[in-house]
Amino acid sequence: MATDDTKPIPQPVVARLTRAAIFLVLTINPGRENVEAVRSISADLAGLLRAVGFRDLEGRLSCVMGFGSEAWDRLFEGQRPRELHPFKEIRGVHHAVSTPGDVLFHIRSARMDLCFELAMQIMSRLGDAVATADQVQGFSYFDDRDLIGFVDGTENPVDQGAIDAAIIDDEDPAFAGGSYVIVQKYLHDLKKWNAIPVEVQEGIVGRKKFTNVELDDSVKPSFAHNALTTIVENGKELDIVRDNMPFGDVAKGEFGTYFIGYARSPARIEQMLVNMFVGRPPGNYDRLLDVSQAITGSLFFVPSATFLGNVDPETAPPTAEPATAGKPDEAKSAVRNENSDDSLGIGSLKKEV
Repeated sequence: MATDDTKPIPQPVVARLTRAAIFLVLTINPGRENVEAVRSISADLAGLLRAVGFRDLEGRLSCVMGFGSEAWDRLFEGQRPRELHPFKEIRGVHHAVSTPGDVLFHIRSARMDLCFELAMQIMSRLGDAVATADQVQGFSYFDDRDLIGFVDGTENPVDQGAIDAAIIDDEDPAFAGGSYVIVQKYLHDLKKWNAIPVEVQEGIVGRKKFTNVELDDSVKPSFAHNALTTIVENGKELDIVRDNMPFGDVAKGEFGTYFIGYARSPARIEQMLVNMFVGRPPGNYDRLLDVSQAITGSLFFVPSATFLGNVDPETAPPTAEPATAGKPDEAKSAVRNENSDDSLGIGSLKKEV
């Protein structure tokens, strides 16, 4: 294990929750010059963040940058993060889709204008090197509630507990200080949800709606959201760090929650999603999904800030093109699945499925 003097510095994965956020998911266009543009902003992100954030130090502007599995091979040579793989769809009672994503920027601040300015600067730098797969502006809703009316993120670990949950250490020494993140965009049918009696809603979520007090285990349904997303292995609860944010478009009638979860292993988040979509046991699924549809799903690796700062834009891998470039769809599928099966690859947690 590295000494404290040489330990890599993590990105601000466990930064305090904020009132505003922008979630930006991009794909990298073909061409070595586009790979070099992404590598360039990786190395310069800290400076860009300082330039924008200095306008209001009380705004607590931060940014986390992550990379998808296929993009990693285009951008970086050598070892890969041990558990990095594409997000794998889950088909159960409901469907968790897998959608494209090469680069994630998770921008947070107490002020939306700071988030917006940093996002503009990033996109101006990247230009035609990337295409936008998804962009969401999240906001804090009253006392940290989501649009279904419940407080979100109550059980988030804090301080050292958050670091232990989200930051890689000795299990993958080459990528110590890094983290994995899964993002999903959920749309809510609020008309259907609001027609459900509050007492039934509380059973679905596992908490009291107004007081935020967790239901006692003696009355909490086994399909409650907070029951299915509690993961225990060898007698120890495995935490993740969430920074979910509400979003919406009133004119379009779109109301949703952007789920973002950081963990030192993606397996624990994947197990939570299996419990939700398939059920524990199978069929005992998360009833929130009857009114909430996942329309995106991507997995990224978040390297340490030290790793990003050491990126040389001009030393991209010799072959900086996707392995599937120019191949028919069947060949693309074969390459994508060469080193993986159709399972979630959740290791020791598979016994829970």
